[in-house]
Amino acid sequence: MWKDWGFWVGSWNVDSLTGKAGEVLEALLDRQVDVACIQERQWKGSGCRFFGANGKRYKLFWMGDEETSDGVGIFIAEKWLDGVVSVERHSKRVLILKMVLDNVLLNVLTFYAPHSGKPEEEKESFWKRLRSSLNGFAHSLCW
Repeated sequence: MWKDWGFWVGSWNVDSLTGKAGEVLEALLDRQVDVACIQERQWKGSGCRFFGANGKRYKLFWMGDEETSDGVGIFIAEKWLDGVVSVERHSKRVLILKMVLDNVLLNVLTFYAPHSGKPEEEKESFWKRLRSSLNGFAHSLCW
């Protein structure tokens, strides 16, 4: 919990959201998680959509690609959506959500590194892109 917001953040490697979105949503509600970063979501492309019933909804922002099932996403409880100022989809493996809470900029970063069995070029490319994203992330904090 941070400050007096009662704000909870979590991370979950879901292996796949296909057929499990209800289970993930139930876990988030039970644990009163406000923002959840997910990895290995296995949906192609990018987008956003709501899950759940009114008053208990989450919006999922996700990023993947059209060829593989790798990807990341961020669930955010509906009550915090007014604070979202941007969603930056850096790659199928890096997603940054920026929000303002009580005049405080909160940057939520989720990433999913390539497995050890992946080609070295893919791993090097990922770490280079992540460093680049983090450099921009650090610069966005300078006022």
